[in-house]
Amino acid sequence: MLKPVQLGNSGLMVSQLCLGTMNFGIPGQGHQGNWTLDLDQSREIFRTAIDNGLFYFDCADFYGIGACEEIVGKLLRELLPREDYVLTTKVAMPMGSNPNTMGLSRKHIIEGVDNCLRRLGLDYIDQLVIHRHPHGLPFHIPVPIEETMEALHDLVRAGKILYLGGSSMFAWQFAQLQMTAERHGWAKFISMQNHYNLVY
Repeated sequence: MLKPVQLGNSGLMVSQLCLGTMNFGIPGQGHQGNWTLDLDQSREIFRTAIDNGLFYFDCADFYGIGACEEIVGKLLRELLPREDYVLTTKVAMPMGSNPNTMGLSRKHIIEGVDNCLRRLGLDYIDQLVIHRHPHGLPFHIPVPIEETMEALHDLVRAGKILYLGGSSMFAWQFAQLQMTAERHGWAKFISMQNHYNLVY
């Protein structure tokens, strides 16, 4: 049985393992292709995870171009009370062909979070993770770091996001964002999905 642990130096408790949900959605929709699991197939995995003490789930707007969040939202509403799980989702990757439907501009972050909430069927997201550094998206212009960090802070202040996290960036890039937030008194990241692994 999984035990609860502290996430970073925050007061947020999560299960020892997190269930990544990139392969849940609508088969054939999005970059995952036909290895995506549909709602009924996903339900069995969710039930098994929950039965073993897992209550920490990770998704992203980009997974299945929104279908993942819809499936995850349906299953969590069906299987657990809102206060009994922690949900992370991500923004930054392209959600359409328009240049403002991708990246980490203020416009895309705020509109992206509203769309995440709608697809998930939630009033707030426990943790929002930015999928890359604001200068690390090859398909989008570099966004001023202050613009990204202030938009994230404003969403925390508005109660739409409770905590922030980073993903797939180098340590110096993560430190750069943390220092910017600290300098301005903005919300800081509490976790990082590391860029480093044994085969990278």
